[in-house]
Amino acid sequence: MSVEPDSEVPVLLAGVRDEFVTRPWMSPGRYWPGHPEILGGRDLEAGGTWLAAHPADRRVAALLNGRGPAAPPETRRSRGELPLRAAAEGDLPPVDPRVYDPFHLLIAGLDGVRLWSWDGESLAEEKLPRGVHVLGNDGWERGDDDPRAAWFRPLFAAAPRPVWTSDCDSPERFWGEWLTLASGGGLAVDDPRALIVNRRLPDRRVYASLSVTLVALSAEGLRYDFCPRPDEPSTWHRVDTTG
Repeated sequence: MSVEPDSEVPVLLAGVRDEFVTRPWMSPGRYWPGHPEILGGRDLEAGGTWLAAHPADRRVAALLNGRGPAAPPETRRSRGELPLRAAAEGDLPPVDPRVYDPFHLLIAGLDGVRLWSWDGESLAEEKLPRGVHVLGNDGWERGDDDPRAAWFRPLFAAAPRPVWTSDCDSPERFWGEWLTLASGGGLAVDDPRALIVNRRLPDRRVYASLSVTLVALSAEGLRYDFCPRPDEPSTWHRVDTTG
């Protein structure tokens, strides 16, 4: 996540979705009758999304799983509804966080970037300042203790910022080095610094990076690019936001 309020493109977001490979999903589209203005990938198991974009309002909301005690099974609700409502409303939905497992909910717009973190016991809100920030399951990684954050933060900070254009369909031409870094930056999936991962767990389930998203917010519009096969960078494509 890069925040530069004075830039032509004030907000840039690179998001990687890590999940069990057997969990079914669909590439970005407009799937929710209650939110026809929202674009996002659809989780077919719970019906929500991990990242929701509101093109008309130049807003994006992204969800990361947090750490802490889970919600009671009898009242638990899917966290995937949170990005949908946050992107539509521009704020943390007025909900009781105790019905959700721990999460980090990011809402980014031209008015700034905010992060809500729920650890199963308390809810905290923070505003991200100017600069490049890395977020993970532990929340906002401020230091260099996390190998991934320590490696990629300076690389994204040094990468040339995309210049807004409405007629450039090529993800490579628009994003430049940002696309290379979001695609893994050449690191092996088992490297402790890896952005793109693929792990076989002791119970033989596979946990891997299933997709990558790049979003740019500008007064001129919202740019949304998506890669459904992180192991195949050629699958990057621009998502149509004009529907």
